[in-house]
Amino acid sequence: MNKKHTLRLGIPKGSLQDTTQKLFVRAGFDLRISGRSYYPDIDDAEIECILIRPQEMARYVGQGIIDCAITGLDWILETGADVAELADLRAPWPNYGVVRWVMAAKEDAPFNSVKDLHGKRIATEAVGMTRHFLEQHGVNAEVEFSWGATEVKPPILADAIVDVSETGSSLRANNLKVLHVVLESTPRFIANHAALADAWKHAKIDRLLMLLKGAIAAATRVLLSMNVPRENLDDVLRLLPALATPTLSTLVDPDWVELSTVVEEKYVRELFPQLYQAGARGIIELPINKIVE
Repeated sequence: MNKKHTLRLGIPKGSLQDTTQKLFVRAGFDLRISGRSYYPDIDDAEIECILIRPQEMARYVGQGIIDCAITGLDWILETGADVAELADLRAPWPNYGVVRWVMAAKEDAPFNSVKDLHGKRIATEAVGMTRHFLEQHGVNAEVEFSWGATEVKPPILADAIVDVSETGSSLRANNLKVLHVVLESTPRFIANHAALADAWKHAKIDRLLMLLKGAIAAATRVLLSMNVPRENLDDVLRLLPALATPTLSTLVDPDWVELSTVVEEKYVRELFPQLYQAGARGIIELPINKIVE
């Protein structure tokens, strides 16, 4: 009897959770996350999912407890875990874009640079990352872990902070100024080195990652299909974005062709009337779940 192969996959709990579930659905998986269970169900008997906070994910992958996972670059660097980064999964969805970690202080504070924080106190959830940043700039400061509400700590509980800022609204609301961008982080797909050395697990990870990346590639694109008179074909082709690679098919009527192409959805509103004006008819816009390039 063949030994059952299993890939243990870490799903990030918290802010990345809902978007990660959406990503897997678009990639073709039925991923179901229960509010009471830390072991999500997935319709792949060869995958075992476990729900873990992103802050801890890289450590467990590095230790080989989890084979592969999704977590932020920030927490990979914070833990210093020895993992293989296989893909940047940034996508135009909530919490899957770029997250900035900034060093900030009160607007009226006498600090304009990290150099001004020598001997001062800095509060942050990312202690390791902050200490590394200080070391890079030759600054010796006291770094303490913050359990939350970090932005309200200056100037009484801390001289400065290092915290996540997506829109800057929380910084402005607390009269804080940005001194430095410490890190720009995005979601990453990571794997354990031993898992990659296992031929079956490596192949399984490659197939999984291909589907996830294909879903992200399709996130902002749609398929356009239309019928075009041959005599108008050049005019229609000139309207399509430069990166579009149309497919042409012959119709029953030899004077017409069917044209299909993938384009960025943001162009469609302008393209539709222009394509019609150029002679295209039966123009159809279709959603795309995955693109493998």
